Amino acid sequence: MQTVRKDIHNSEVPVLCQSCEARHQGICGALNGEQLLALSKATRRVRREPGEELIADAMPINAFSNVLRGVVKLTKVLEDGRQQVVGLQFAPDLLGRPFAAESRVTAEAASAVDLCVIPRPALESLMKDSAPLEHRVMMQALRELDEARDWMVTLGRKNAAEKVASFLFMIASHIDPTDETVASKFDLPLSRADIADFLGLTIETVSRQISKLKADGVIEIVNYRHITVPDLARLRVLCG
Repeated sequence: MQTVRKDIHNSEVPVLCQSCEARHQGICGALNGEQLLALSKATRRVRREPGEELIADAMPINAFSNVLRGVVKLTKVLEDGRQQVVGLQFAPDLLGRPFAAESRVTAEAASAVDLCVIPRPALESLMKDSAPLEHRVMMQALRELDEARDWMVTLGRKNAAEKVASFLFMIASHIDPTDETVASKFDLPLSRADIADFLGLTIETVSRQISKLKADGVIEIVNYRHITVPDLARLRVLCG
């Protein structure tokens, strides 16, 4: 049986939820202690390694997942096998579209990912009974829509240097959200090939632009993937 304790609102909250870094910012932040306790009885935490498929395109949706840590890559594959990276998800995003019959994308762990898996009936039932939860899910969907529109501008109007800078700034802002005066550190969740695919560039162009940012002192690179951005404000300016 799930261990519980009282929070500051005198509601019983599972200990596992109390220690969850994503709870307050994610959809669970809209739930009270009693609702969290009921939901926790149906959920489970899992870890997925880089490259593992989480959801397949056109497959029925049986469960949703709160992203607790790591990066999820969303892709679409054409009939001839060509793949397009169409988005990334970070903590505390909700993986999966409530009330949809099937997935419209393939979701894959881009890095090691910790997930809180929620059975579809449990979440959808709770959404029907909780206006704050339904509102939180809707606001997240609208935020993802806004980000997709912003990314359309990046892909359609920005040059190669601005695209690569925008990609690195997006990763830094989500993986290591910090004040722009503080250095940001993170591991690139995508390979150079995936970055090129995501940005509509060649691998050579991506590598060349990353090397230029390093030479200009905008970023530092260790072991090919570990990135340090000493001045996020400077990187943001280069996003165009």
